[in-house]
Amino acid sequence: MIQSTYFEEYAVGSVRESLGRTITETDIVLHAGQSGDFYPHHVDAEWCKGQEFKQRIAHGTLVLTVAVGLTAAQINPKAFTYGYDHIRFIRPVFIGDTLRARVTLKEKRDAVKRPEHGVVVELVEALNQREETVLVCEHLLMVKKHPAGGGQ
Repeated sequence: MIQSTYFEEYAVGSVRESLGRTITETDIVLHAGQSGDFYPHHVDAEWCKGQEFKQRIAHGTLVLTVAVGLTAAQINPKAFTYGYDHIRFIRPVFIGDTLRARVTLKEKRDAVKRPEHGVVVELVEALNQREETVLVCEHLLMVKKHPAGGGQ
């Protein structure tokens, strides 16, 4: 869905949630091939039996990618991603876990180097099917300010 929203229209404290997506063995295998990360924690089921979690775990970067993708249901042509901060992998994600994303608008501030834009900081939380947080990060958006300075 395309939604054109200026910086001034973002409301601190607003929350949106995604639908779920189940992590599959194929996801892990494809991510290993694309990233070159073939650590046994992700791809060696027998080796993992002797480790703490007793089974393969999804790559943290895969979990981040899925969480970010789940947040992309709304497209704002007045904004672009400026980056991600404070990425933390809180709990392991296993094959068969279903993730969803919760996004809370945490902060708004002026963009120092781009006075015609503001920075919107979104707290992104990935939750598994047990409502446990598996990942948190901050998504920074560079958002165009309304030309009149107030709103539409």
